[in-house]
This record gives sequence, C-alpha cells and structure tokens, in this order.
Amino acid sequence: MKFTKMHGLGNDYVYVEAFSQPAPADPGATARAVSDRHFAIGSDGLILILPSDKADARMRMFNSDGSEGEMCGNGVRCVAKFIHDHGIAKKPRVTVETGRGVLTLDLTVEGGVARLVRVDMGAPILEAAEIPTTLPGDPPIDVPIEVGGKDFLLTAVSMGNPHAVLFVDDVDAFPLEALGPLIEKHPAFPRRVNVHVAQVISRSEVKMRTWERGSGITLACGTGACSVCVAGVLTGRTEGRVLAHLPGGDLELEWPSREASVFMTGPATEVFSGEWRGA
Repeated sequence: MKFTKMHGLGNDYVYVEAFSQPAPADPGATARAVSDRHFAIGSDGLILILPSDKADARMRMFNSDGSEGEMCGNGVRCVAKFIHDHGIAKKPRVTVETGRGVLTLDLTVEGGVARLVRVDMGAPILEAAEIPTTLPGDPPIDVPIEVGGKDFLLTAVSMGNPHAVLFVDDVDAFPLEALGPLIEKHPAFPRRVNVHVAQVISRSEVKMRTWERGSGITLACGTGACSVCVAGVLTGRTEGRVLAHLPGGDLELEWPSREASVFMTGPATEVFSGEWRGA
C-alpha cells in the first residue's frame, strides 16, 4: 500500500489515494496499525483519498483508534494539496466530498505547489439534537457541566462533527490530559465529542488546545478551531474574525454571521511518501 505522510499544523495523518490502487479492505484496522508512533509510521489516523462522482475527490478519515470521523479540517486541507500537487485536480479551486458534504477549497500556489488552503467549512450546526448533545439550548451556550469533580461552562457546536468548547483563563494550566477523555465520553454526548479549551487574548485572537475524539491530544484541529470561533461569537467573547494559536501553529477563522459559512485558512504540508507492507 503506497502512502503519503502529511500534516496541517502538526495534525498528521497517513494519506492513501485510491485512484491508482485499491483502498484498504479494513480502514479501521489499517488506521490502528499505521498510527502507532513506535512500531509503525506514526500519525493521528488514516485518511483515504477516493474517487467521487460529486467532487474532485472524496475523503474518509479514521482516528488512531480505528473509529471513523465525519470531518477533519486539517485533513481536508491536505487532501486538497495532495490532489493538486499530484495532478488529480491541478487547479486553484478544488472540491472535496466529506461526511459534511462537498467542500470548496481555494489554494495559494507557489512554484506549482499548494502552500495555503482556504476552506469553506459550511455553516455551523447549532441545533442540540444535530450536534448531537442532550445539553439544553440550540446550541448549548455556556451550559454548566460537572466533570471530574470540577464545574465548567461549556458551549457545544458541530462542524459536521461534534465539539465542546470551554473558555478558560490559562489553556496551558488546564488538565486536558485528565479531563479531555472524561468530557469526550460524557453522557451528554451520545457520539462522543472533540474537546477544546480556549483562552481569549483579545476579541480577535485566541489560544487553544485540543483533545480529539478517538485520538487524544493533537497539535491542531481545524474543525475545532472553527468551533472555537463560533463559540466565541455566540458567547460574546470574540468577533467573527479571529486568529487562533494552536500548539502546531496558527489558523485564520472567519464567521461573518450566524447563517454564514465558517472560513478557515491554514497551511498543508507533505512530509514523505513510502510503501506500507503491514505489521
């Protein structure tokens, strides 16, 4: 199986294109195998780049535990870069079919290689039942929740996958390693949830950390950064245009109005390619 290792701000996946080769028969098992950072390639999961009858390509993403996710913002930027740079869709605007629907991505190309990708992520999903969560509100905004014997205010939104955002005074001091998995599997989230802690630096700048559903702590989460932008507006903490500082780097987010799409701009990087022959 030929693969390419790519990352968006350190949120790294093993990418397998199925235009010229068969897709893995069991993607979940393949994701678990290749993600091991000590005995395999090492990654936050596996992303398949597949033919589509609706777009230039179709993306399926699998977390490192083998579970399939609906969407990955950093991942879809890398898919756009891959299909451009490898000649599948050599154009400055591409479309990718995802679990969220077909997304449109604009590429900044330098020397024939895509460097930055701006993604129309679609409008956030704000109905509690569609996020999904049993917390009150459409969406739940600053809802009190008790986790690990501590009380927090939580805002929940979906960008095609569920997110919980907690605004804190110091993201670095927050015990994300301990509380992230507890919030991820909280009964209020029937499909589990991605967890983000965010610190407001100004009305146009935030700092955040992420515990990703099925993967644990990651260096970046694109859909999570979009959710922090949305949550900042909904709670009145930030404006609709923010710069998000993640451990892996920065993302630019825009949410012009409640009915509008969220736009995300950030880098995509190809690291190396190889051939996986199994365990």
